[in-house]
Amino acid sequence: MYPVTRSSACLDLRELALTDVEAVYAIYGSPAATEHLSFEPRDREQVEQIMARSIAAATATPRREYALAVIEHETAELIGLGRLALDPHQQRGATMGFALRPQAWGRGYGVETVRLLLSFGFSELGLHRIWGARSPINEGSARTVAAAGMVEEGTIREHVLRGGKWRDSVVHAILDREFPTSSSTDH
Repeated sequence: MYPVTRSSACLDLRELALTDVEAVYAIYGSPAATEHLSFEPRDREQVEQIMARSIAAATATPRREYALAVIEHETAELIGLGRLALDPHQQRGATMGFALRPQAWGRGYGVETVRLLLSFGFSELGLHRIWGARSPINEGSARTVAAAGMVEEGTIREHVLRGGKWRDSVVHAILDREFPTSSSTDH
């Protein structure tokens, strides 16, 4: 499925473009934005490589990954990224993740981003289960995914090696039958 577009009240999801490198670098290169992610801040060259891989993966057949830009309607700026990766070991399952610029935090954009990703995964991809993992100390993310309807399932011990130290991850998931069919997202 290419290209992917999805809209809600304040945000759009769209395919990444090479012109997005600076905006993505503002997120992936930011110590604040990556504090709770599974990786250290990236340099510009690393972001360019990630972008090239994601753009190439968008037209792969079959498509296994959906790395999408999160665009704010009001400013038409890229404020984040959302990702669904189909799980090769689980039929009709995917992992989900998202990251927003710190300036976009606290405005409900996280919940709206997660709902857009879930809606796309369930209605367009026919998924049964979508799950994601977060840092145990990232309470903002815990509130965000809970508000989007995801359920905390447990902890993966010493799941992420970051800064030379192992970190646990808290898993949240949602099933297709748990996601409201009439959500605030449009197509």
